[in-house]
Amino acid sequence: MQVKKTQTRSPWAWIPSLYFAEGLPYVVVMTVAVIMYKRLDISNTDIALYTSWLYLPWVIKPLWSPFVDIIKSKRWWIVFMQLFIGAGLAGVAFTVPTTFFFQATLAFFWLMAFSSATHDIAADGFYMIGLKEHEQAFFVGIRSTFYRLAVLTGQGLLIILAGYLEQSDLLGAGNNKIGMAWSATFIVMALFFLLITFYHKWVLPKPEKDQSHDVKSFKEVFSEFGETVLSFFQKKNIGVILGVLLCYRLGESQLVKMASPFMLDGKEVGGLGLSTTEVGVIYGTVGVIALTVGGILGGYLVSRQGLKKWLWPMVFAINLPNLVYVYLAYALPQQQWLIYSSVAIEQFGYGFGFTAYMLYQIMISEGKHKTAHFAFCTGLMALGMMLPGMISGKMQEILGYQHFFIWVIICTIPSFVMVSLIRINADFGKKK
Repeated sequence: MQVKKTQTRSPWAWIPSLYFAEGLPYVVVMTVAVIMYKRLDISNTDIALYTSWLYLPWVIKPLWSPFVDIIKSKRWWIVFMQLFIGAGLAGVAFTVPTTFFFQATLAFFWLMAFSSATHDIAADGFYMIGLKEHEQAFFVGIRSTFYRLAVLTGQGLLIILAGYLEQSDLLGAGNNKIGMAWSATFIVMALFFLLITFYHKWVLPKPEKDQSHDVKSFKEVFSEFGETVLSFFQKKNIGVILGVLLCYRLGESQLVKMASPFMLDGKEVGGLGLSTTEVGVIYGTVGVIALTVGGILGGYLVSRQGLKKWLWPMVFAINLPNLVYVYLAYALPQQQWLIYSSVAIEQFGYGFGFTAYMLYQIMISEGKHKTAHFAFCTGLMALGMMLPGMISGKMQEILGYQHFFIWVIICTIPSFVMVSLIRINADFGKKK
């Protein structure tokens, strides 16, 4: 009877929390880590290089996704990966105050990154087998909403909390106060993930398909995987496909690594000299709201008129608003509203322009191996973020912020070139 009760659990009881838990470790690894290292006086070169390497698990996750299908259940993977994520957060918390914090915390961020990428595979698979088809359609907006709330929490509330602790007397005084502030912030996150792990252990349903799926041999898995990879690279115009996937965000991939350090650095080195709390408020509230509005508007317009009509406006939207950082670097404005407005413009453009990128991946994934090919696309997308991001810190330190942001604009040119080679059916993306 207990199994039946678990099987009929309302999706509202687990979908919001599951996708919040999927989004939070990603934003911690990709954004929170950058801000923490900047506050702990790590150089921009090292921040960009080492945190960009953390994209690697998302780049190569298609390589081990078949094993998530054949070993244990997806429910099991979800619970244990959340436990590992919590352990990684605790590891960061306890090693931040040490003298070897950079190496130690990076090791725990790697644990989080691999656990989070594996969690993504299991959660998305569980979503498809745990819901009926009409429920999947209904809850797709709910899952993306709670993923974005996780981004808001990571980029906003957690940074604000760390900034508050940096400036408060709660942790006493001393040279390592900033380290203690970030340690306390990660302890809060670790406790949250411990609670959410036990919650999902109790609340996640036990779909029959997740219990009794056919277990294939490793030989069969590798054979099918080889066929899937081969069929992807045999697609028509594969050169254009690879060029678009790797170059569409070439400018953005470097901007995103240096935006927060630029906000935090003092004016004497070309930065805006903002506090940790101010950066949290800017990116975690105005930034996320503008990003969300841009994404919703992009999806709505494409559903009405198709991707082909909106492709070029979206390419311009994701690239040209990067010019606001050129303005900020040269003007170094004192007025908060100018900084807020500039970030809102850039984030809105990113959200709007990213819609075309995701729909293009869906379009080229159509066919027999649709799910696996989409995973390859997202892996190549992550690779396109990882490689340029690795050199962005060194480029900034060589060029300075003003010339670096001009370099970012130059790096948007390949995006326009590759998109000009795309051929799209006029009806693709329209609501039927």
